Amino acid sequence: MKPSTHILETVSLRKEYPGTVALCDVSLKFNGGKIHALLGKNGAGKSTLVKIFAGAVQQDAGRILLNGIPIDLRSPRDALRQGIAAVHQELSLVPALSVAENILLGRLPKRKRGGGLIIDWDETFARAQNILDTLGVTIDVRTRAGELGVAQQQSVEIAKAMSYDPAVLMLDEPTSALAHHEAERLFDLLRTLAGRGVIMLYITHRLEEIHKIADTVTVLRNGELIGTIGIGEATPATIVQMMFGEAVQKTRPPNVRAHRDPIMEVRSLTRTNTFEEITFTLHKGEILGIAGLLGSGRTELLRSLFGADPHDSGDLLLDGAVVSPSSPVQMKSLGIVLSPENRKEQGLIQMLSTRANVCLASLSRISRGGFTTRARERAVVDRNIREIDITVPDTEAAVSTLSGGNQQKVVVAKWLNTKPRIMLLDEPTRGIDIQAKQQMFQLIRDLSDRGISCIVVSSELEELMDICHRILIMKMGRIAGEMLPHHSTLKELFALCMQ
Repeated sequence: MKPSTHILETVSLRKEYPGTVALCDVSLKFNGGKIHALLGKNGAGKSTLVKIFAGAVQQDAGRILLNGIPIDLRSPRDALRQGIAAVHQELSLVPALSVAENILLGRLPKRKRGGGLIIDWDETFARAQNILDTLGVTIDVRTRAGELGVAQQQSVEIAKAMSYDPAVLMLDEPTSALAHHEAERLFDLLRTLAGRGVIMLYITHRLEEIHKIADTVTVLRNGELIGTIGIGEATPATIVQMMFGEAVQKTRPPNVRAHRDPIMEVRSLTRTNTFEEITFTLHKGEILGIAGLLGSGRTELLRSLFGADPHDSGDLLLDGAVVSPSSPVQMKSLGIVLSPENRKEQGLIQMLSTRANVCLASLSRISRGGFTTRARERAVVDRNIREIDITVPDTEAAVSTLSGGNQQKVVVAKWLNTKPRIMLLDEPTRGIDIQAKQQMFQLIRDLSDRGISCIVVSSELEELMDICHRILIMKMGRIAGEMLPHHSTLKELFALCMQ
């Protein structure tokens, strides 16, 4: 079959949840040999569409056709049998298993021995190596997946998907945890796969990536198809208009001001082989950004400040008094909280309700005599929903049902209920749409106005330029520089990070 003959279509696809129409009679066509960007703000219907293609969710009405033939996708196994594979934003490798075992998970080749079957390890490693070689990926197939960096794990996820020889490959925010040079290598790999006739669906919130990788742009809004345009027509203004139907604030507001009163001092903080001699001062109400490439030590620094990871030497002072971060519980009691980069596994309990997650860190404040009631908790949650603008159809439903942007707001709400003095925010806008990002920016500014200090780690340098009073640049575990956004340019910040 020639690459161009692969065609994935939907006809009047519809999916409803209680109180919400997730997809409203969506009819689409994706051709093989091309990379199709799928855009839309949180709640637009992208995730629902991908879940239907992946067999994880079934549509209420409408049809799906692959190469003109109607297909019935009742499970992820059905989707794989039909040649539809997905690489999700949250990686799903088994850390303790080797690269080869992850690529061929559930399908390890076997050979006869005695009266039974045993795993044929030589064949397992050979098959996995052949898949990686075909993709041009250089990774030792015997290495444990947990020992790989995020970019390499992403490549293994793609290799695992490609091991099914799919006609359709869907990627959800594949660069959200990648540095610039790692993203460029991923783009090269995706172009190679598209050149083989694979239908590529590429979901991203990073508009700057679109012209680097996509051939077409398809936009959903509120469950409806807004349209599909060629990349030549996809100007930033056009895309934003299709996604929101309104202008989106993108410039730095004039009221971002610096503060003077110090609240926290970090002196020569060091953790061997992770970061060293970190020294800076955080002021009351200040929004302090930390920029740097992946592996520079940004996340590890925040975790140590929160007491989640130890440090080997150096001092941390709050209001001039030395404290020794020993646990998150201790640091929470001192008013320091952390919104982690991996909100799904480290910031929320996915099986619990939105109500339970919002109240989890502040039960001692909500309870009376060691007991709490749902009525008390609902009052807290209702206040958070109003103040932070959390969109949640049912506070008793699992928090996993919320969009990425609303899950991030739940993490922030959880900590705000503890009355923090300092919020550590690690990639707070990762995987959320433009509108949700602007809401998160405004929330951070509101915290600043209330005198709450924030340290923000972000791979999106434009975001740091928009919201921060100061930006520290980390490189190879050290502070390599400092800049003031209102006196500098984005180009200069990029240069400092890349030097």
